Amino acid sequence: MTVLKALKKMFGKSEAEQLAPVPTAPSHAPGHRNDASQADRQTPKREPKPAPATEPARSEAPKPAKPRREPKPKAPVIPWKLEDFVVEPQEGKTRFHDFKLAPELMHAIHDLGFPYCTPIQAQVLGYTLAGKDAIGRAQTGTGKTAAFLISIITQLLQTPPPKERYMGEPRALIIAPTRELVVQIAKDAADLTKYTGLNVMTFVGGMDFDKQLKHLEARHCDILVATPGRLLDFNQRGDVHLDMVEVMVLDEADRMLDMGFIPQVRQIIRQTPPKSERQTLLFSATFTEDVMNLAKQWTTDPAIVEIEVTNVANENVEQHIYAVAGADKYKLLFNLVNDNGWERVIVFANRKDEVRRIEERLVRDGINAAQLSGDVPQHKRIKTLEGFREGKIRVLVATDVAGRGIHIDGISHVINFTLPEVPDDYVHRIGRTGRAGADGVSISFAGEDDSYQLPSIEEKLGRKISCETPPTHLLRAVERKRPQ
Repeated sequence: MTVLKALKKMFGKSEAEQLAPVPTAPSHAPGHRNDASQADRQTPKREPKPAPATEPARSEAPKPAKPRREPKPKAPVIPWKLEDFVVEPQEGKTRFHDFKLAPELMHAIHDLGFPYCTPIQAQVLGYTLAGKDAIGRAQTGTGKTAAFLISIITQLLQTPPPKERYMGEPRALIIAPTRELVVQIAKDAADLTKYTGLNVMTFVGGMDFDKQLKHLEARHCDILVATPGRLLDFNQRGDVHLDMVEVMVLDEADRMLDMGFIPQVRQIIRQTPPKSERQTLLFSATFTEDVMNLAKQWTTDPAIVEIEVTNVANENVEQHIYAVAGADKYKLLFNLVNDNGWERVIVFANRKDEVRRIEERLVRDGINAAQLSGDVPQHKRIKTLEGFREGKIRVLVATDVAGRGIHIDGISHVINFTLPEVPDDYVHRIGRTGRAGADGVSISFAGEDDSYQLPSIEEKLGRKISCETPPTHLLRAVERKRPQ
């Protein structure tokens, strides 16, 4: 009996010893809470313990996943050399080769298909690459975004980041007035930095705050593109520190003035190094007295670059103005789009409620339309722009503020349902078409309520635009579609 007792004790001990390592093998502290229950559960499972035998086979199975990592070497398999980017010198044109740009940046420029600089790029880069501050006057679509991005990227590549560096400390800061513009600038920045290892981040209102915060905490931030309000939110919480900013860009400064963002921008700039210790670039569509006063406060001995807009409105845009009664405007809009089969059209209106009504009527009458205004949530705005860019949405109805950030090639027609109250907005509106050398058409409806805006628009353009009477068939009633 004593022998049996001794055997029982021995087997009891060995079983306990065998089970003990099972929960502790992964060394997960939380697992210790259920050690006893796990031991109970695993005793009946001792028979199928061939499973662990298959586990090693499974653990080896992921090894074929290593080939997934092997594509990484494929990038260098076809090495890119600057000699592959051949651009012949042309009189009156500046090549990107004429500046000392890093090969990684030139590679991205080559991918984008930009052999020659636009006038604003050629002039601005001559100053900014030498480290000077600059203020530039240029309309959207002139290449100013690439001008300041190339300056930023060059500066960051030439100056290695400090050894002691924390998350939430951007080295370059770009402030823009609208969410759409921020998203577009960030997309352009991602295209230009893809071979450099620089990280681009965006802060915009209307998007998930926690998601943006997690993104910020996940990696270092080299280039931060933000709207003033959301940037201040992060800054005041202590999540973002701006004392390491080497280059600061203020884009569309005139629009920030119009939208009342300057007090917020002042708060932000106070958090950055003194202007003598950072490079500051300011861009505006107009050089008003207020804009120039801001430039004096925030820049040091800036180079002033003005692109003479002999063609204030893009020469590639054919402009028409139809004299039409307010009650007939919708009929004219619908028949123009429907009869001609236009596929990518932007319609501008002055007020958000007008935008909503126009979009609702177009959808009701069978035209795939969407709206873009301050009332549309940010996630929906981005989805709408993507749908419009991909051709899934035929007509985009927008306010001026929302439309300012639309940079999409291939827009065939811009229709001003109501004439803008500010002449500059007319130029910005019709500048959505005729981009990248393509032809475009703008059609404006001048009714009894807004035709008085025409003289100031013509003065801005520096020429007269003759009013036309729309053909009768374009004013016919819209047939209501009956539900099936």
